[in-house]
Amino acid sequence: MSDSAVSLRRKISSAGELQSVVRTMKALAASSIGQYERSVLALADYSRTVELGLGVCFRERKPAAAAVEQRRDSESVTIGVVVFGSDQGLVGQFNEIVAEYARQKLAALPGKHRVWAVGERVHDRLADAGVPPVGLFDVPSSVEAITPLVGKILVATESHAHGEEAAEVHLIYNRPTPRGGEATGGPYSPFDQRLLPLDEQWLNNLAATHWPAKNLPEVMGDGATTLRGFIREYLFVSLFRACAESLASENASRLAAMQRADKNIDDLLEGFKGTFHRVRQAGIDEELFDVIAGFKALSSEYAVRHGTGVRKEYT
Repeated sequence: MSDSAVSLRRKISSAGELQSVVRTMKALAASSIGQYERSVLALADYSRTVELGLGVCFRERKPAAAAVEQRRDSESVTIGVVVFGSDQGLVGQFNEIVAEYARQKLAALPGKHRVWAVGERVHDRLADAGVPPVGLFDVPSSVEAITPLVGKILVATESHAHGEEAAEVHLIYNRPTPRGGEATGGPYSPFDQRLLPLDEQWLNNLAATHWPAKNLPEVMGDGATTLRGFIREYLFVSLFRACAESLASENASRLAAMQRADKNIDDLLEGFKGTFHRVRQAGIDEELFDVIAGFKALSSEYAVRHGTGVRKEYT
């Protein structure tokens, strides 16, 4: 045997400690997934309220609705793209998938591109793919940290949009796969959302949405100010949802990676323990053979010294 019992004990102990770390990370990832999924669900009602408000504003301001959708008439238009990734490792192909998806999407969009990366690792992947980001944001470590990040992204994209003709802003991120789709496509898939300008067909559908109550709403005061307020809330909701879904996907990817690592460690431990038992048994057998051989030698020497002339064999 190439490994001694002592070295195998050491390997078994190290693998056991590593497995404890992996299982702790599994538990943390599973807990984080639930945290971010609940935040997205909690946001759904508020998002619906914002959409109803937008529908009312655009129902009363038809010309404004028609002016929201702007077309790209020139190759010189600058398009802003925010790509959500991760700052930490142990997430499998999470950053590679979203970076490659972003590269393909940008190749299909005419005009100039300005890319912001959320996460150091996806920033590096985008740079390697020939799409160097112009800005970098840290990935939030909790639900509470998402709101400050959304504010920073809004400031960056608004400063980009000012002065740009028909400027667009896209969000690219991994979103969780619906339940039942994990068996074929994994726990997440890349997604592209055009944040600005607002889609005209979507706005028309909102304006035609039936009001859920009997009393029809009415916009009081300056309708333009109310409209801008609802648009700001819509941008906030969209960015918050994108970030939360990306974080849920990141932890789902980490959970899957830790599950694979846990299984690999189980297989490794099983192999180490089997080898250890064989080495230990071989050592015991060798010691027994030495004892038996010594006993036979002493018995033969005793018979010769006492002149029996007979060498008794003992088994």
